[in-house]
Amino acid sequence: MKRVLILVENLPSPFDRRVWQEATALRDAGYVVSIICPIGRGYEARFEAIDGIHIWRYGLPAEGAGALGYLIEYSAALFWTFVLSLRVLRLRGFDVIHACNPPDLFFVIGGLYKLFGKKFLFDHHDANPELYVAKFGRKDFFYRLMLLLERWTFRTADVSIATNLSYRRIAIERGRMLPERVFVVRSGPSLARLKIGPGDPALKKGRKFLVGYVGVMGRQEGIDYLLRAAAHIVHGMRRTDVHFGLVGGGTSLEELKALARELGIADDVSFTGRVSDAELLAMLNTADVCVNPDVASEMNDISTMNKVMEYMALGKPIVQFDLAEGRYSAQSASLYARRNDWIDLAAKIVELLDDPERRRLMGAYGRRRVMEELEWRHEAPKLLAAYQALWPATTAPGRFFGLVRRR
Repeated sequence: MKRVLILVENLPSPFDRRVWQEATALRDAGYVVSIICPIGRGYEARFEAIDGIHIWRYGLPAEGAGALGYLIEYSAALFWTFVLSLRVLRLRGFDVIHACNPPDLFFVIGGLYKLFGKKFLFDHHDANPELYVAKFGRKDFFYRLMLLLERWTFRTADVSIATNLSYRRIAIERGRMLPERVFVVRSGPSLARLKIGPGDPALKKGRKFLVGYVGVMGRQEGIDYLLRAAAHIVHGMRRTDVHFGLVGGGTSLEELKALARELGIADDVSFTGRVSDAELLAMLNTADVCVNPDVASEMNDISTMNKVMEYMALGKPIVQFDLAEGRYSAQSASLYARRNDWIDLAAKIVELLDDPERRRLMGAYGRRRVMEELEWRHEAPKLLAAYQALWPATTAPGRFFGLVRRR
């Protein structure tokens, strides 16, 4: 019986849906699964066992907002993750480290344990060099450092899993991994969790329509574009029948609330912060249209957004900017506004609100696409195939920090 240790830094488990789906799929396949992650609101216990999965959590300083902030946060995460890995090794043991980024630093821990015969699997959630540019708008020393850390991570990994074909291409071209060692495992939604329901009319605040958003409140998520689109709908198009419900927390939440007040739409927008699944589902089930306003950037163009597939799973029509992976995921379930054009975003939202039949057809298409192609049950076998590749019949010796060349 193989034992797995999953490392994750940016969200607690089981709140991180992709990580939890992976953990439960591995458990159901007979693996013994442990997780090390940070604490978070509602997940403060330092140790917890849920359905046979053991979770160790550590505290972090405040979420980083600049280069120094991220350095402090990631250094603390790396230290506590290593300390807790020793505890897991003593109490449960592990045969493979499954490291989720960001940050691209867990190769240090994985590489160390490879000296003792452990395997290292890299779960590529974010393209960190592109994420750095999206956050800070420059390609400087730290950008080059991100590229270096990413390269070392791939060269240390025995197997890598990518969330889409764009990330697989990064693993092969920038990371120089062999194609047969890179597996695409999309973050498919779970229909057992995302249940269609009647919604809550009170969330519309007396308006006819509700436009819904769920996700992180950060700069690269484009919430400022959504708020400017909302202001144009309310003031420019004189639509007083639309309310906007925004679900999620993040470093920019208070800044975005202030922007809503500045734009004169504070009464037209509800910010819930981070909420339970029940509250999230109530908002999305009530929404007439859901929005993905992610900024058109190199990072977002190659990234698959979980919220898009969650909207589709609930049968909701979508409006988003025209991004490559967003279009691949949603296809005919979405309208596509011109990149970073909040006026066009507003026009597309109103176009859908005023066409109930089109909304119905788009929502039905998205739901069907999730059920037939994108749901997690279609992805779990790909995850298990990646794990099977960790233990081939013969293994080349001496691979630590990329000592065996891939090309």
